[in-house]
Amino acid sequence: MYSNLEQKYYRIQRELMAGVVALGGVFLTGTLWYRFMENWSWEDAAYMTVITLATVGYGETRPLGSKGRLFTIALILMGVITIGYIVNRFTEAIIQGYFQEGIRLRQQRRIMNSLSEHYIICGFSRTGRQIAKEFRAEDVPFVVIDSSIESVQQAQTEGYTVYQGDATLDETLFKVGIEKAICIVAALPSDAENLYTVLSAKTLNPEIRAIARASTEEALQKLQRGGADAVISPYITGGKRMAAAALRPQVMDFVDGIISGTDRQLYMEEFLLDPASCPFVGQTLGQARLRVQTGALVLAIRRANGELIGGPMADTVFMRGDVLICMGTAEQLRALNQLLGPIGSQKLRRPKKS
Repeated sequence: MYSNLEQKYYRIQRELMAGVVALGGVFLTGTLWYRFMENWSWEDAAYMTVITLATVGYGETRPLGSKGRLFTIALILMGVITIGYIVNRFTEAIIQGYFQEGIRLRQQRRIMNSLSEHYIICGFSRTGRQIAKEFRAEDVPFVVIDSSIESVQQAQTEGYTVYQGDATLDETLFKVGIEKAICIVAALPSDAENLYTVLSAKTLNPEIRAIARASTEEALQKLQRGGADAVISPYITGGKRMAAAALRPQVMDFVDGIISGTDRQLYMEEFLLDPASCPFVGQTLGQARLRVQTGALVLAIRRANGELIGGPMADTVFMRGDVLICMGTAEQLRALNQLLGPIGSQKLRRPKKS
């Protein structure tokens, strides 16, 4: 499965190769004729074929009979047609920029092969563009998939790594390294396409986290049943946020500043407690003294069984598989990340403070 750009590039490549092979066949035919039908030496036969195909106007290497001259006329015509075809394809490739496209495709392939623990954004509409901006601000590696050439060009203009293809197809997901990705965001305009994308992603990589966009309540439920870890409805979420902004404006300003990035002084981050690398498993929050050592504030703890503990107290015990939801400055969260130990895909990905 190739994108439209790849199909055009490979089509021109095949046509140029076919022209070169045809020219080689004409050369071989001429050489064999002069060698065996005219009884010339291999050197003379090859030389006569070359000057005939090149139409340089040199005289005959040796005298030719009527059959030899008729064959030479046919050889000239075949050579002109073949060389003309190659020149035409080569000129089109230059004018349309297919050689530059080939270089870009090779660079893209190298980038795709190097991706690991990355995020995949399916769809580069208004929602996908906003997600890409947030990912770039968070300095996380990601790749965009879209089937529209206009959207692909727009993503390239903005400097994103992008692949043109149908995100619902397994071949496309393999192209962007679905087996090595840690999260996929299905932000396609169709609920059905988002459902197919989530199903395909979960089949190819059961460990991947799948986030999906839903337009209706029914689609939201189907996506959840289809394996999506989180389903976001812009209409439902937008309505709730607008109501909260009307009722609790200061709270919403504070939360928006942290989540949306308008205030880069404070951040929120989550940390997975791995007993193999975290020394605090089994200790209480008070014993760990995370606030004293780093300055970061532990807002909540999500247990491995899904239980959420908001505002944990000093006697709350850290358990295996807990996810800490913390808030602090970039330096505080970075210090907390180092204190908790290597956390793999959960480790902090914040830009350095300027």
